[in-house]
Amino acid sequence: MSTVVPSLPPLREGATDVPAQAANPAPRRPRLYVLDALRLIAALMVVGFHWTGVNQYPEVWKQQPQKLMPTVHAFGAYGWLGVQLFFLISGFVICMSCWGKTPRQYFTSRVVRLFPAYWGAVIITALVVNFATTVRHGRHHVTPSGLLTNLTMLQQPLGVEEVDAVYWTLWVELRFYLLFAVVVAMGLTYRRVLSFCGIWMIAAVLVDKADVPFLKMLLMPEYAPFFIAGVAMYLIYRFGRDWLLLGTVGFSWLVAQHMLLGTKESYEYGVQHPLHWYVIAGFSLFAFALMLAVSTGVFNWVQGKWLTVAGALTYPVYLLHQEVGFAMIRWGRDHGIAPFPLLAMCLAVILLLAWLVHRFVERPLSGVLKRLLDGARPMLPKTDPPVRRG
Repeated sequence: MSTVVPSLPPLREGATDVPAQAANPAPRRPRLYVLDALRLIAALMVVGFHWTGVNQYPEVWKQQPQKLMPTVHAFGAYGWLGVQLFFLISGFVICMSCWGKTPRQYFTSRVVRLFPAYWGAVIITALVVNFATTVRHGRHHVTPSGLLTNLTMLQQPLGVEEVDAVYWTLWVELRFYLLFAVVVAMGLTYRRVLSFCGIWMIAAVLVDKADVPFLKMLLMPEYAPFFIAGVAMYLIYRFGRDWLLLGTVGFSWLVAQHMLLGTKESYEYGVQHPLHWYVIAGFSLFAFALMLAVSTGVFNWVQGKWLTVAGALTYPVYLLHQEVGFAMIRWGRDHGIAPFPLLAMCLAVILLLAWLVHRFVERPLSGVLKRLLDGARPMLPKTDPPVRRG
């Protein structure tokens, strides 16, 4: 560990305190395969939560999962913590992937990354919800207007029902991208990014108890500590450890464990029994420590091209698993398939469907979108373009 001194750390070779896009880029580092593995683990945790931890829809399994498979449910009930791991990873990855990029490149990368697989998942899920006879009870059909609105990814602020309830996290991610775009526009440097972390944390804590809905919506006090810690961990990965960064990570966890008290209550509605705070706080501490280990190079030995494929499938798996999974589970139970073989079958189908979406929707559509956005005008013209004649 580097010497702890009350000042900003010296910048390593290839890193300066001028805007990143104006500086010589640091040498390209090897791919962090461990992040692909952690993404997959986080996604499978969320899948496990919805398939085995949620007691709210007993008609899916013909009875509550807690009674049908109590041991599996005991773990599945905490699978929602995979979302918090996702947010940690997102803070790390967004900082890593956009360092040295212009605002236009940042915007293009986010659109290309988020929308193609999402559009495919929205259409597939809407077809299942509207036409599968085994869709869960109480699930409303998707209207044409609702489908079109969901394609914007802004259905939540527009007050429209989501095609799949898991899409709520995308609205959280979009708000994070919006906030981080301010720093990207200024140019990413150690000082600016760390200042962003500090300002956001203070603002999020102060606004948590304030009666200002717009600011709470924008600053996301319940999720901010995870994104902030992820960003600080990337700074550790890029510049090395120092007391400011380690302190930011530690302080973020202290705030996060408090925010998880409120989050716990919202998930207790789905599992329909109390959840233990010690388990939740313990896992969040483990997740922070795991990502801190990633940032300090502990897992650089993790290799494997297959992990890249696993990482690519994570997003479509997450987007597709809930409503489609519920319909498959109900179909399997109607046909007398035992719980554990049914879980394995459903996971195999979701992985195959995710690969098909990735291969035949996400990859080709991403290329088209990137070419369109790269070819678009980078800014509004100062004067009107020539009037088209004829």
